[in-house]
Amino acid sequence: MTMRPNMGRPMQGRPMGPQRPGQPGQPQQAQPQQPPANPEEIAALLKEATEAFNRKEFPLAELRTLELVQKAPGHVEGLTLLYKLKRQSNKTDEALNILRRLGKRDPNLLWVQLDLAQLLFFKGDRGECEIYGRNAIRLAPRNPTAHQIMGMILTETNRTLAGEWHYRRALELSGPQSRLCANLANNLKNQGKMDESEYYYREAVRLEPKNYGAIMGWARMEEARRNFDRSWELIEEAGKLVKDPPPDMRLARAVLYGRSKEYDKALTELTLEKNEVDAAAGKDDRARNAAGLNSMHLLERGRLLDKMGRFDEAWADYAEGKRLVREVQGRRYGEKAAADLSRRLKTFFTRQRLSLLPRATVNKAMPQPLFIVGFPRSGTTMVEQTLTAHPNMCAGDELPFINDITRVLPRMLNSPLQYPEALADLWMGDNQLALDNLRDFYLKRTEQLGILRDGVHYFTDKMPLNETHLGLISLLFPESPIIHLIRHPLDTFTSVWSNYLTHGFNCAFDMTTIAKHQMLIADLVEHYRANLDMKYMAVRYEDIVADQEPHVRKLLDFVGEPFDPRCLQFHENVRYARTASYAQVTEKLYDSSKFRYRNYVKHMVPVIEILDPLIKKLGYEVEM
Repeated sequence: MTMRPNMGRPMQGRPMGPQRPGQPGQPQQAQPQQPPANPEEIAALLKEATEAFNRKEFPLAELRTLELVQKAPGHVEGLTLLYKLKRQSNKTDEALNILRRLGKRDPNLLWVQLDLAQLLFFKGDRGECEIYGRNAIRLAPRNPTAHQIMGMILTETNRTLAGEWHYRRALELSGPQSRLCANLANNLKNQGKMDESEYYYREAVRLEPKNYGAIMGWARMEEARRNFDRSWELIEEAGKLVKDPPPDMRLARAVLYGRSKEYDKALTELTLEKNEVDAAAGKDDRARNAAGLNSMHLLERGRLLDKMGRFDEAWADYAEGKRLVREVQGRRYGEKAAADLSRRLKTFFTRQRLSLLPRATVNKAMPQPLFIVGFPRSGTTMVEQTLTAHPNMCAGDELPFINDITRVLPRMLNSPLQYPEALADLWMGDNQLALDNLRDFYLKRTEQLGILRDGVHYFTDKMPLNETHLGLISLLFPESPIIHLIRHPLDTFTSVWSNYLTHGFNCAFDMTTIAKHQMLIADLVEHYRANLDMKYMAVRYEDIVADQEPHVRKLLDFVGEPFDPRCLQFHENVRYARTASYAQVTEKLYDSSKFRYRNYVKHMVPVIEILDPLIKKLGYEVEM
């Protein structure tokens, strides 16, 4: 394909130095045309490459295929064979580029859309993989594999209700399959629907008794609902299917030992023998990851070492675990996107503009949301468990629906703009009911989850970083209580650093980016508090831990509910908290997490420099 020369003008102020042929500013020379491919030659190359591939002579097959696509760049069969060769040699990035070329050449190739979605999913690129997953559904709405992939994508991105629908649709189209049942069971577990989850794990194992993954998934589900004996039984059952304990089994055992405070045994599960270390030492990151030194192991081991008082070792594990996530999974902080969104939100949500915008009315036929906001690991789960022990409140947990509204809002308003600027279309005469419709979008999806009980007044929504969208929340639910958890920024940092979290534009995988996102969100909340009229209450995590009852009474008084002593025994709340804190909130209130950062302060110099203004503004100090 011949490229047309760039005929644009030079950039303003850019010096016009020596130029290569074809640059702006000098006569253009005609580019040589590539001669048309000889069909017979192409057919011969394809035949030779295919035969070499079938004989497993892969270098020869790749040589001939490269010759073919050089002569005929858009040749579908040639590109397909080249893709297979790249997959065979585990060159994932090159395989992806070839698939993208095939997708542009023929957007209707279903297998290309499916493979793109799967490869990008396992690479960790959730945004791009969803594009191809949705394309596959559009091309083949009755293809079970397309629905299964979409279920995986939506479940992984916390849209579990929609993910459940796609899994069930895949089962309807394909009939019972063990892997599908196990995927659906995991999705249901993530929603807290433990009985249904158990049913589908049983189905998965019934259909394939030696399905190791299904048995281990079932074991993790039983651990989450505190049925430790059954979890051990399932792990032992899975152990009969393998020669040596795989990495995920070691991790599951370590978690169970940790839940019963048998830290030495847990640590043994996550410590490789010398021969295993030596075997892994010469491998690259991906190979070591597969050998057992993966990020989840290291983070869990770090948390165990922390509980054992071995803080320097714990920090080393956190640092290496996060490095592996960055290097192996390719996760990086979306700093530019985060800063751009914050800037646009502050520009749009001003007191002057908000005085002109309408508000949704209250739908009194349904319970109302109670928003518990705060940076991840600031104590929001503890407060949710506390409040939802009250008979008038139920737990919504991490509801993704505010984020969903930011995506669908431009279409619902028929606006050419994106969120938040699309909200300016609320001034149009045909959008006068739009906020009520968006309000009901949120409420109806919550109702679909099956979490609402008769007689409850409120359900909680503690989606991490919902405070990013306090402006939108104030338009949709102007009378809903907003409880903002505040915690020492270095304690919040320490807890985020020790856990695998993807919220906040993937900020959690590097020390400085956690701190930068903390500062960005704190600045945004300060802007909202200055410009919005909200039913807002800030509460310090440390105050609740130090003197529980008076602060719980203040929280309930703020919400408008009478005190109930059950709220002081939040650890007896039997619900499964779908969060990284699920294990901690099953224990009585303790203060060992208060000022935990002191154990690591010598490692935190770059973080302290970034967070110092926020630490002082919130009235905290740094104790070295």
